[in-house]
Amino acid sequence: MDQRPGHQRRRRLGHPAVTGTVTSTTRVGFIGLGSQGAPMARRIAEESFPLTLWARRRTSTDAFADTAATVAATPAELGAASDIVCLCVVADADVEDVLLRPDGVLTGMAPGGVVVLHSTIHPDTCRRVADEAAKREIAVVDAPVSGGGGAAAERRLLVMSGGQEADVARCRPVFDTFADPVIHLGPLGSGQLAKLLNNFVFTAQVGLALDTFSLADGLGMDRTAVAQVLAHGTGGSRAAAVLAASGFNTDGLRRALPLLRKDVGLLLDVADTARAPRPRTLADLTTHTLSTLDRSPAP
Repeated sequence: MDQRPGHQRRRRLGHPAVTGTVTSTTRVGFIGLGSQGAPMARRIAEESFPLTLWARRRTSTDAFADTAATVAATPAELGAASDIVCLCVVADADVEDVLLRPDGVLTGMAPGGVVVLHSTIHPDTCRRVADEAAKREIAVVDAPVSGGGGAAAERRLLVMSGGQEADVARCRPVFDTFADPVIHLGPLGSGQLAKLLNNFVFTAQVGLALDTFSLADGLGMDRTAVAQVLAHGTGGSRAAAVLAASGFNTDGLRRALPLLRKDVGLLLDVADTARAPRPRTLADLTTHTLSTLDRSPAP
């Protein structure tokens, strides 16, 4: 527990909400309380799992002052207090840091625990971390997510998991607090492959959607009406729906540009390493999307 002033053990104001008929005693740790991770962690707390949090910034954990969550002083302390530790940090280096640093999660976690990697990272990073965890008899599951914070809050996030069947099954009650569906794709790293492929295709579709609405403008069509047609027709896509829902404002996509570029690069690296044929059309479309978002404030 964090012993800094003002960071004593925190409990929910009033009575903890119990949304299920059974209160789990599985202790869960969560690191990565950003726009995606925070709603996931809150759902875990709302289902009355004993929850421990750690964050570099105190403001991230302050948002959980109305829950029964405990705030740990270090990742190692969080690991010691947890049976399952979920990570939803941004990059490969962040994952390795919070797990492998001298006061990292693996230092404190007891044998038999499970580390869940919700971050979108290289499959090789998952395997490298798993090798270190195995030395401490700790399992690793990769379980990247798709759908956004709103989907987590509504318990409809997509979880793409990879790892041993028994390890995924052990984590499934935690996943079920914020996700539906939870898809087990195979061995460790399989979840990352699925997520990277999903993001690769989405990035390509963004370019198609941008061009589609620009063409509609050139033809004198009402792009809102066109978006309605696409939403119900065979030519629709998630990317077109995202653009329409934003009022055709690309600011959000442009803010996500570094992540889109990272994931495209990771997927192509994985494909090249596996000597899989490079998907030329999709690759060209992703390049078009990234360059368009980089230079243009609007579709």
